Amino acid sequence: MEHVSGIKAAIVAAIGCLSALWGWFGWLVIIWICCMLLDYITGSAAALRAGEWSSKVARDGIWHKLGAIITVLVSIILDGVIGLILDNVPGLSLPIDYVVFLSVLTLVWYIFTELGSITENAGRLGAPIPSWLAKAIAALEASVDDAGDKLAPEEDEDKQT
Repeated sequence: MEHVSGIKAAIVAAIGCLSALWGWFGWLVIIWICCMLLDYITGSAAALRAGEWSSKVARDGIWHKLGAIITVLVSIILDGVIGLILDNVPGLSLPIDYVVFLSVLTLVWYIFTELGSITENAGRLGAPIPSWLAKAIAALEASVDDAGDKLAPEEDEDKQT
């Protein structure tokens, strides 16, 4: 029982540290981590229910999550670099105070992706899923995609030749 209390204390301490260090951004990270864990658990449960669970697929899921973590870290680093450039290059500025943007967009996109996957897994577990819920998650994810696409619009194919 002491072991469980120690784990709970460590989790609460980690959450408290993230909140103190990052404020609302820390909560966004915590929500994303919880979504990743819930997706992995519900995906494994759905595969077990269907008799399709395999350690290879489970490992692939972990590798997939690791790739997402790396992508979020890259976006956090990029936000930091952009902030340093804006703070230290004379004459270069934005009409807003830049703190974080790309990492928030990336985290929110991953959260919506995980929520969509969790919803699909719940359906595979036999829970009825309201169609409007799946549509709302997809619409929110698409709106984040649109916001990100406006940052780096694709060139016309004719211009790339």
